[in-house]
Amino acid sequence: MKTVDLNCDLGESFGPWEMGNDAAMIELATSVNVACGFHAGDADIMRHTVELAKARGVSVGAHPGYRDLHGFGRRPMPGLTSREIENLIAYQIGALQAIATAAGYKVTHVKAHGAISNVACEDDMTAKAIADGIKAVDPNLIFVVLANSKLVKAGEAANLPMVHEVFADRAYEDDGSLVSRKKPGAVLHDPRQIAERVLRMVQDGAVVSVTGKVIKMRTDTVCIHGDTRGAVEIAKGVRQALKDGGIEVAPFKKAN
Repeated sequence: MKTVDLNCDLGESFGPWEMGNDAAMIELATSVNVACGFHAGDADIMRHTVELAKARGVSVGAHPGYRDLHGFGRRPMPGLTSREIENLIAYQIGALQAIATAAGYKVTHVKAHGAISNVACEDDMTAKAIADGIKAVDPNLIFVVLANSKLVKAGEAANLPMVHEVFADRAYEDDGSLVSRKKPGAVLHDPRQIAERVLRMVQDGAVVSVTGKVIKMRTDTVCIHGDTRGAVEIAKGVRQALKDGGIEVAPFKKAN
Protein backbone atom coordinates (compact mmCIF):
# COMPACT_ATOMS: atom_id res chain seq x y z
CA MET A 1 0.00 0.00 0.00
CA LYS A 2 1.26 3.47 -0.85
CA THR A 3 1.91 5.65 2.20
CA VAL A 4 2.37 9.37 2.75
CA ASP A 5 3.13 11.52 5.78
CA LEU A 6 0.88 14.42 6.78
CA ASN A 7 2.82 17.21 8.48
CA CYS A 8 1.64 20.38 10.17
CA ASP A 9 3.38 23.53 11.47
CA LEU A 10 2.37 23.95 15.12
CA GLY A 11 3.46 25.65 18.34
CA GLU A 12 3.05 29.05 16.70
CA SER A 13 1.18 30.68 19.56
CA PHE A 14 3.03 33.16 21.80
CA GLY A 15 2.34 33.68 25.49
CA PRO A 16 -1.44 34.18 25.88
CA TRP A 17 -1.93 34.74 22.14
CA GLU A 18 -3.20 31.61 20.42
CA MET A 19 -2.52 30.64 16.81
CA GLY A 20 -4.47 27.71 15.40
CA ASN A 21 -5.92 24.65 17.11
CA ASP A 22 -2.86 22.55 17.88
CA ALA A 23 -4.70 19.96 19.97
CA ALA A 24 -7.08 19.16 17.11
CA MET A 25 -4.45 19.27 14.37
CA ILE A 26 -2.10 16.94 16.21
CA GLU A 27 -4.81 14.28 16.15
CA LEU A 28 -4.73 14.40 12.34
CA ALA A 29 -1.02 14.81 11.57
CA THR A 30 1.68 12.15 11.62
CA SER A 31 4.52 14.65 12.07
CA VAL A 32 4.62 18.21 13.38
CA ASN A 33 7.07 21.08 12.96
CA VAL A 34 7.38 23.20 16.09
CA ALA A 35 8.18 26.93 16.04
CA CYS A 36 11.35 27.59 18.03
CA GLY A 37 10.83 31.11 19.34
CA PHE A 38 12.21 33.23 16.50
CA HIS A 39 9.16 33.67 14.26
CA ALA A 40 6.65 32.35 16.80
CA GLY A 41 6.39 30.22 19.92
CA ASP A 42 8.15 30.40 23.25
CA ALA A 43 9.58 27.90 25.74
CA ASP A 44 6.21 27.13 27.32
CA ILE A 45 4.42 26.76 24.00
CA MET A 46 7.22 24.54 22.72
CA ARG A 47 7.01 22.29 25.78
CA HIS A 48 3.23 22.02 25.52
CA THR A 49 3.38 21.17 21.82
CA VAL A 50 6.05 18.51 22.36
CA GLU A 51 3.98 16.97 25.14
CA LEU A 52 0.92 16.86 22.88
CA ALA A 53 2.99 15.14 20.19
CA LYS A 54 4.49 12.68 22.65
CA ALA A 55 1.04 11.70 23.94
CA ARG A 56 -0.13 11.14 20.38
CA GLY A 57 3.08 9.39 19.21
CA VAL A 58 3.61 12.02 16.51
CA SER A 59 7.10 12.85 15.23
CA VAL A 60 8.47 16.25 16.29
CA GLY A 61 10.64 18.47 14.14
CA ALA A 62 12.19 21.91 14.54
CA HIS A 63 10.67 24.71 12.45
CA PRO A 64 13.34 27.45 12.45
CA GLY A 65 12.75 30.83 10.82
CA TYR A 66 14.13 34.34 10.68
CA ARG A 67 14.16 36.29 13.96
CA ASP A 68 10.94 38.12 13.06
CA LEU A 69 8.13 37.80 15.58
CA HIS A 70 6.35 40.89 14.31
CA GLY A 71 6.26 39.58 10.74
CA PHE A 72 5.75 35.91 11.67
CA GLY A 73 8.97 35.04 9.86
CA ARG A 74 7.41 35.78 6.50
CA ARG A 75 9.57 38.79 5.62
CA PRO A 76 12.93 38.26 3.86
CA MET A 77 15.98 39.48 5.78
CA PRO A 78 18.68 40.18 3.18
CA GLY A 79 22.24 40.79 4.24
CA LEU A 80 22.69 37.84 6.58
CA THR A 81 25.93 35.92 6.07
CA SER A 82 26.04 32.17 5.64
CA ARG A 83 27.52 31.83 9.14
CA GLU A 84 24.70 33.93 10.63
CA ILE A 85 22.09 31.76 8.91
CA GLU A 86 23.84 28.57 9.99
CA ASN A 87 23.93 29.82 13.57
CA LEU A 88 20.27 30.87 13.71
CA ILE A 89 19.26 27.43 12.40
CA ALA A 90 21.50 25.60 14.89
CA TYR A 91 20.33 27.80 17.76
CA GLN A 92 16.66 27.05 17.16
CA ILE A 93 17.18 23.32 16.68
CA GLY A 94 19.14 23.24 19.93
CA ALA A 95 16.37 25.06 21.78
CA LEU A 96 13.76 22.53 20.70
CA GLN A 97 16.10 19.62 21.42
CA ALA A 98 16.52 20.87 24.99
CA ILE A 99 12.76 21.26 25.46
CA ALA A 100 12.08 17.84 23.92
CA THR A 101 14.69 16.20 26.15
CA ALA A 102 13.08 17.81 29.20
CA ALA A 103 9.75 16.33 28.07
CA GLY A 104 11.29 12.89 27.48
CA TYR A 105 10.98 13.07 23.70
CA LYS A 106 13.25 13.48 20.67
CA VAL A 107 13.52 15.83 17.70
CA THR A 108 13.59 13.80 14.48
CA HIS A 109 13.57 16.35 11.66
CA VAL A 110 13.96 19.98 10.60
CA LYS A 111 11.83 22.06 8.25
CA ALA A 112 12.67 25.70 7.55
CA HIS A 113 9.85 28.21 8.00
CA GLY A 114 8.41 30.99 5.89
CA ALA A 115 10.66 33.52 4.25
CA ILE A 116 13.94 31.78 5.00
CA SER A 117 12.60 28.65 3.32
CA ASN A 118 11.28 30.62 0.34
CA VAL A 119 14.62 32.38 -0.10
CA ALA A 120 16.53 29.10 0.23
CA CYS A 121 14.43 27.47 -2.47
CA GLU A 122 16.00 29.90 -4.94
CA ASP A 123 19.29 30.91 -3.30
CA ASP A 124 22.18 28.45 -3.09
CA MET A 125 23.94 30.23 -0.21
CA THR A 126 20.88 30.26 2.04
CA ALA A 127 20.00 26.67 1.21
CA LYS A 128 23.55 25.50 1.96
CA ALA A 129 23.67 27.46 5.22
CA ILE A 130 20.43 25.85 6.41
CA ALA A 131 21.70 22.37 5.53
CA ASP A 132 25.07 23.08 7.17
CA GLY A 133 23.33 24.31 10.33
CA ILE A 134 21.33 21.08 10.56
CA LYS A 135 24.36 18.89 9.90
CA ALA A 136 26.45 20.73 12.49
CA VAL A 137 23.87 19.90 15.17
CA ASP A 138 23.09 16.33 14.13
CA PRO A 139 23.72 14.79 10.69
CA ASN A 140 21.01 12.21 11.40
CA LEU A 141 18.23 14.78 11.54
CA ILE A 142 15.87 14.43 8.59
CA PHE A 143 15.76 17.51 6.35
CA VAL A 144 12.24 18.28 5.08
CA VAL A 145 12.70 20.01 1.72
CA LEU A 146 10.38 21.58 -0.83
CA ALA A 147 10.39 19.16 -3.75
CA ASN A 148 12.34 20.31 -6.84
CA SER A 149 13.94 23.27 -5.00
CA LYS A 150 17.54 24.22 -4.20
CA LEU A 151 17.00 22.85 -0.72
CA VAL A 152 17.16 19.39 -2.30
CA LYS A 153 20.59 20.07 -3.80
CA ALA A 154 21.85 21.50 -0.49
CA GLY A 155 20.58 18.50 1.45
CA GLU A 156 22.24 16.11 -0.96
CA ALA A 157 25.56 17.99 -0.73
CA ALA A 158 25.42 17.83 3.08
CA ASN A 159 24.53 14.12 2.90
CA LEU A 160 21.47 14.65 5.08
CA PRO A 161 18.55 12.21 5.06
CA MET A 162 15.69 13.99 3.31
CA VAL A 163 11.97 13.83 2.70
CA HIS A 164 10.36 15.82 -0.10
CA GLU A 165 7.36 17.98 0.72
CA VAL A 166 4.34 19.26 -1.18
CA PHE A 167 1.74 21.69 0.14
CA ALA A 168 -1.95 20.89 0.38
CA ASP A 169 -3.13 24.46 0.84
CA ARG A 170 -0.74 26.48 -1.32
CA ALA A 171 -0.85 27.25 -5.05
CA TYR A 172 2.15 26.54 -7.30
CA GLU A 173 3.78 28.59 -10.05
CA ASP A 174 4.78 26.99 -13.36
CA ASP A 175 8.39 26.63 -12.16
CA GLY A 176 7.33 24.56 -9.15
CA SER A 177 7.73 27.36 -6.61
CA LEU A 178 4.96 28.42 -4.25
CA VAL A 179 2.80 31.36 -5.30
CA SER A 180 3.68 34.37 -3.15
CA ARG A 181 1.28 35.02 -0.30
CA LYS A 182 1.06 38.58 -1.62
CA LYS A 183 -0.86 37.29 -4.65
CA PRO A 184 -4.58 36.40 -4.61
CA GLY A 185 -5.25 32.68 -4.55
CA ALA A 186 -1.88 31.79 -3.01
CA VAL A 187 -3.54 30.06 -0.06
CA LEU A 188 -6.38 27.60 -0.70
CA HIS A 189 -9.33 27.24 1.68
CA ASP A 190 -11.95 24.91 0.12
CA PRO A 191 -11.64 21.57 2.03
CA ARG A 192 -13.14 19.50 -0.81
CA GLN A 193 -10.94 21.08 -3.47
CA ILE A 194 -7.84 20.62 -1.33
CA ALA A 195 -8.65 16.99 -0.50
CA GLU A 196 -9.12 16.10 -4.18
CA ARG A 197 -5.94 17.97 -5.07
CA VAL A 198 -3.84 16.15 -2.45
CA LEU A 199 -5.12 12.76 -3.54
CA ARG A 200 -4.04 13.52 -7.12
CA MET A 201 -0.68 14.81 -5.91
CA VAL A 202 0.08 11.59 -4.04
CA GLN A 203 -1.32 9.25 -6.70
CA ASP A 204 0.41 11.00 -9.61
CA GLY A 205 3.58 12.25 -7.87
CA ALA A 206 2.88 15.66 -9.35
CA VAL A 207 1.31 19.05 -8.65
CA VAL A 208 -0.76 21.20 -10.99
CA SER A 209 0.28 24.85 -11.30
CA VAL A 210 -2.02 27.87 -11.41
CA THR A 211 -1.98 27.69 -15.23
CA GLY A 212 -2.68 23.95 -15.31
CA LYS A 213 0.88 22.78 -15.91
CA VAL A 214 1.62 19.33 -14.47
CA ILE A 215 4.92 19.32 -12.55
CA LYS A 216 6.40 16.01 -11.46
CA MET A 217 7.38 16.07 -7.78
CA ARG A 218 8.46 13.47 -5.29
CA THR A 219 5.78 13.39 -2.60
CA ASP A 220 6.94 11.98 0.75
CA THR A 221 5.00 14.33 2.99
CA VAL A 222 2.08 16.73 2.57
CA CYS A 223 1.91 19.94 4.61
CA ILE A 224 -1.24 21.55 5.95
CA HIS A 225 -0.55 24.87 7.66
CA GLY A 226 -1.97 25.00 11.19
CA ASP A 227 -2.68 28.73 10.81
CA THR A 228 -4.72 28.38 7.60
CA ARG A 229 -8.38 29.26 8.08
CA GLY A 230 -10.34 26.01 8.47
CA ALA A 231 -7.16 23.94 8.95
CA VAL A 232 -8.85 21.23 11.02
CA GLU A 233 -11.59 20.64 8.44
CA ILE A 234 -9.01 20.68 5.67
CA ALA A 235 -6.90 18.06 7.45
CA LYS A 236 -9.93 15.86 8.09
CA GLY A 237 -10.90 16.06 4.43
CA VAL A 238 -7.39 15.23 3.26
CA ARG A 239 -7.11 12.20 5.54
CA GLN A 240 -10.50 10.88 4.40
CA ALA A 241 -9.67 11.40 0.72
CA LEU A 242 -6.38 9.56 1.10
CA LYS A 243 -8.08 6.71 2.95
CA ASP A 244 -10.78 6.45 0.30
CA GLY A 245 -8.03 6.42 -2.33
CA GLY A 246 -6.30 3.46 -0.69
CA ILE A 247 -3.36 5.50 0.60
CA GLU A 248 -2.14 5.06 4.17
CA VAL A 249 -1.22 8.13 6.20
CA ALA A 250 1.91 7.24 8.18
CA PRO A 251 5.07 8.94 9.48
CA PHE A 252 7.77 9.42 6.87
CA LYS A 253 10.77 7.14 6.93
CA LYS A 254 14.38 8.22 6.90
CA ALA A 255 15.61 8.47 3.32
CA ASN A 256 18.54 6.34 2.22
